[in-house]
Amino acid sequence: MTEHNHSDEQAPGTGSPEARKPRSFWKELPILIVIALVLALLIKTFLVQAFSIPSDSMQNTLQRGDRVLVDKLTPWFGSEPDRGEVVVFHDPDDWLAGEPTAKPNALQTVLSWIGLMPSAEEKDLIKRVIGVGGDTVECNGTGPLKVNGKALNEPYVYPGNTPCSQDDQGGQFKVKVPEGFIWVMGDHRQNSRDSRYNQADKNHGMVPVKEVVGRAIVRAWPVNRWGTLPVPDTFDQQGIGEQSSAAGALTVAPGGVALTAAVPLVVWRRKRTLKPQTGTGTPTTAAGSR
Repeated sequence: MTEHNHSDEQAPGTGSPEARKPRSFWKELPILIVIALVLALLIKTFLVQAFSIPSDSMQNTLQRGDRVLVDKLTPWFGSEPDRGEVVVFHDPDDWLAGEPTAKPNALQTVLSWIGLMPSAEEKDLIKRVIGVGGDTVECNGTGPLKVNGKALNEPYVYPGNTPCSQDDQGGQFKVKVPEGFIWVMGDHRQNSRDSRYNQADKNHGMVPVKEVVGRAIVRAWPVNRWGTLPVPDTFDQQGIGEQSSAAGALTVAPGGVALTAAVPLVVWRRKRTLKPQTGTGTPTTAAGSR
């Protein structure tokens, strides 16, 4: 009879390969950096982008040097700019001609490209939407500014400014906004080269909706000036026109989408940490899937 040498037998559960040792932090760091950069680029492209305010044309709502976060998601769902919103848009027809252009260094260029710094060299402007397609906007004397015959109460206009400018360069006007366009003005009325003073361009001072990057929703920097940028009540008055329900409903969408995108990552990380302390290191759900 053959005798078994029990000392050579392995204890139950110890015959499996050793659990894979986790990678060191320094080996995982490059992977984490790449993932972070890709996520930042995707967020900048589809969700939110930071912009720096280069001028005084939107005082006191926005000061020179402020950083704002712009919602770029809602246009993907068909939402269009609405009255009272502060929007960022591409230069529609050389509005910035003669203005100095920032010259960022290589690092700043890379960081702005992936969205970790505000864009410094894109030819973008920021103004308040006053009229949308079909609206009639007019200025007589010093104001008030009227939209579809309704006078606007504009508490956001820079202190000491009049709502309308008395000059022959465009400050006095009555225009009808075509469909697919918006009429924009700065809150610092006497220091803003906006739709009024670009009526000689190919769009007659109007901004094509397709050139709008998105709506500025948060003043994020400096910290002591943090705050949201809501639509003033004056644009809700009866008869001026109905607000876009889509725009109102989707203004919080970037945060919701970001949270939704984060959930799968959290679940994945939890599954990796919920491995048995002994055995092969296979996730606990593997046995049930066989």
